[in-house]
Amino acid sequence: MPAALPLRHFLLALAVVAVWGINFVVIKFALGQLPPILMAALRFGLVLLPGLFFFARPAVPLGNLALYGLLIGAGQFGLLYVAMNGHISPGLASLVIQVQVFFTIGLAMRISGERVRRFQWFALLLAAGGIAVIILHTDGSTTPLGLFLVLLAALAWAGGNIAAKQGAPANILAYVVWSSAFAVPPLIALSLAVEGWDAISAALRTADAAAWAAVAWQAWGNSLFGYAAWGWLLARHPAATITPMAMLVPVFGMGASALMLDEALPPWKLTAAALVMAGLALNLLWPRLRAALAARG
Repeated sequence: MPAALPLRHFLLALAVVAVWGINFVVIKFALGQLPPILMAALRFGLVLLPGLFFFARPAVPLGNLALYGLLIGAGQFGLLYVAMNGHISPGLASLVIQVQVFFTIGLAMRISGERVRRFQWFALLLAAGGIAVIILHTDGSTTPLGLFLVLLAALAWAGGNIAAKQGAPANILAYVVWSSAFAVPPLIALSLAVEGWDAISAALRTADAAAWAAVAWQAWGNSLFGYAAWGWLLARHPAATITPMAMLVPVFGMGASALMLDEALPPWKLTAAALVMAGLALNLLWPRLRAALAARG
């Protein structure tokens, strides 16, 4: 734990990454009763309401809000939920989607014209090695389609990151709430077109309290609490102190899936996780380490 981070702030950051990681198990549970695209629409509907009445519209262009809502709502979570509906295990989903870091770097580099630095190429190769291990071991619980859909979800997340950076909202929580207004309608339309009214109405009639609690967890815990607490921490500490803790998300995701869903963690899966996590750690921590070494020398 960094010395600059008080214990209570460290515990708050830990709570956020735990909620984000465990959410993959919550998603899997809810998918047992709700079609995936409908569940995404419900999630963002609960983010939008009642949040819309508590947060003023952020001072960003409507086009930027719409882009973020579409990329995160229909893109990231719509694709992720479809993938997790029998095509990839929760633990691996929580790991693979973290490659959004490298997609974000690639998109940012393309927009700004900057070049990828050498350590970033090496970090990307490590993470790509982990994805390759997963590709070589796809089985009944993880399919090539599931892996492809989660990678597309990671790309959509990266696009959302770029949209948020360009919008530069002063209040990220208000930004998330208001952008959900542009996520819900296309998700409802997609659910009607792909899943059909019969499946939707049957799910809404038969879903029990636990399923609705799982949706609320994703909306209010994962989105509202997570973003609010993370933003609060980033406002009080350097990003370099807070952001490395996000690497614990797949640790909580894979651990919770193993404990709560009996997801197996064979050596190949641990190897893939080690490679992806090593790539993420190198990309995030190498500049800090190099700066520290330069300061000492």
